[in-house]
Amino acid sequence: MGKKKKISIISSNHYIRLAYRTVIFVLLLIFYIRFRIFSEPTIVELVERIPVVLFVIWLVFVIEMVLRFFPSKFESPGCQKQFARNYIKSGDTDISISDNNATILVALIWIVFNGVFGALHMTGILDDGIMLLLCSAYSICDVICILFFCPFQTWFLKNKCCCTCRIYNWDYAMMFTPLFFVRKVYTWSLLALSVALLVRWEITFYLHPERFSEKTNDYLKCANCTEKLCAHKKQLKSLWKQIEEYTSKRIRRLKK
Repeated sequence: MGKKKKISIISSNHYIRLAYRTVIFVLLLIFYIRFRIFSEPTIVELVERIPVVLFVIWLVFVIEMVLRFFPSKFESPGCQKQFARNYIKSGDTDISISDNNATILVALIWIVFNGVFGALHMTGILDDGIMLLLCSAYSICDVICILFFCPFQTWFLKNKCCCTCRIYNWDYAMMFTPLFFVRKVYTWSLLALSVALLVRWEITFYLHPERFSEKTNDYLKCANCTEKLCAHKKQLKSLWKQIEEYTSKRIRRLKK
């Protein structure tokens, strides 16, 4: 058996994000269920009654996004390829980004998908609490896409891995899309910052597409990857296969 690779610091950070985002979602879900069953205050009313908690959650996401504007060794190469210091010339001048056209389709699907929720919200069928829950659920799905399975990568973009993902820095804008319908300063400020992050990413892409292509930027080569997430995913797949095999053996024994 090959030697198992240790989880990188970047991957560990993803798991930390998954943990606290899950806690936030569970708490919001509990608040919402209590509101519906016991007619207690809404999610918005509850979080606003505890301004310290609201500020901490808001600040955590703000810090996460602000850090994305600057080079960092603790962030995924997927979002770091935009910076000049991470551009390692390969000598090839053929800028090839095969998934570029699919980004338009992804954007349209996301707008339409969330437009449905927005329309239901404007008609009064969905309240602000549901939109916050939806946003929180997106935040969990964002990390799941990185660590386990990404439908955008598999079904639309067909990119090799997160390092070469064309829309990596769209994540916060997509995550906070439902906040457009929750008219609060703290929600719109998060959405505005996430859109600024997306715009910065797109401007960099159109000014320096060579940084986003594996053919022209050796930083995106597997040998230079600091995240090593693919190795981690292979270990998870191997573990899952072992569990399936063990379960099958147990079932066969019980049937005898």
